[in-house]
Amino acid sequence: MQQRTLIRHDPRGSGLSDRNVTDFSLDAWVADLEAVVDAAGLRRFPLFGLCQGGSVAIAYAARHPDRVSRLILYSAYPHGAYVDGAAEKTARQAQTLAQMIEIGWGRNAGAFREVFANLLMPDGGKEQLKWIGELQRRSASPETACRLWNAFHAFDIRAEAGKVSVPTLVFHVRGDAMVPFEAGRQVAGMIPNARFVPLESNNHILLPYEKAWSEFRKELDDFLKADEPVQTVATSELSGLTSREREILDSVARGLSNGEIAKLLRISEKTVRNHLTTIFAKLGLASRAQAIVTAREAGLGRN
Repeated sequence: MQQRTLIRHDPRGSGLSDRNVTDFSLDAWVADLEAVVDAAGLRRFPLFGLCQGGSVAIAYAARHPDRVSRLILYSAYPHGAYVDGAAEKTARQAQTLAQMIEIGWGRNAGAFREVFANLLMPDGGKEQLKWIGELQRRSASPETACRLWNAFHAFDIRAEAGKVSVPTLVFHVRGDAMVPFEAGRQVAGMIPNARFVPLESNNHILLPYEKAWSEFRKELDDFLKADEPVQTVATSELSGLTSREREILDSVARGLSNGEIAKLLRISEKTVRNHLTTIFAKLGLASRAQAIVTAREAGLGRN
C-alpha cells in the first residue's frame, strides 16, 4: 500500500473545496469527481468510496466503466433515510441527528460530541475524541454540515449499482453504528460479482491497533495487486523526452498540479496538458499516478 499514490478531494462545501455551494445532489458530487479525475490526468484507476463517498463511487463507476479498473467500497449504503422505501424510524433518527448537528457541530464539549463520537469511534480514546471535534470545527460550518448530512440521506444508488461492471470489493464493519452492517451486504448483493468482506470491529473509523485494520489493509492490497503490475521505464528510456518534457515530468513527480507547473515554467495550462499527453504516449503511461512512480524510479522529483 505504501507504494501506491492516493488522490482525494474535500467534498463540496467543506474543507479546502468551495464552501459557497447550493447544489448537494448526487449528480453534483459525481461531477466533482469527474473534474478531479480529469484534472489529475487519470485515464484508468482503482476507485475507493467511503460511506457516502461509496454512493458517489458507485455512480461514477456505473457511468464511466472505461475509467475505473477496480472499485473498493467501505461502509457504503444503497440509499439514505429520506428516499422512498426507507423505514420511517430510520428517517426520524436521521432527522434527529440533523437537528443535533445544526446545534452542536464543532463544539469542544457537549452531548452532540459524545453522540457523534460514539457513532464514529466508540472504542476511541480522548485523543481520538479531540481529533473528531477539531475535524468538525475545521471542515465545515454547522449549517453546511447539516445540509451535507441531509444530502447524504437523499442519495439512492439502487438503480445504478447493478450497472457496475468492474471488479468490486465491499468492506463493512460488523458493529458499525453509523451505517448498519446489513446496508453493506445489500450493496454487495446489488453489484454483480462483488465480494463482501466483513470486518470485526465496533468502529466506523478503524483504529490502527485493531486486527480489523490489518485485515482491511491486506485484503485491499491483495485486491489491487490482482491488476497487471505497472510497467516502469529505465532512466535511459527517458532519453526520448525533450528537455521541456523532462522538466514537466519532474514537476509532476514533485506533486505539482498543472496550474502550478504552468506558473513555474511560465507557460499556459493547456500547453502543460499537451506536453503531458505526449509524455504519457511516449512512456506508455495510463495515469498521473503511474507517471509519478515512473519518474521517481528514474530519479526525477527529488529535491
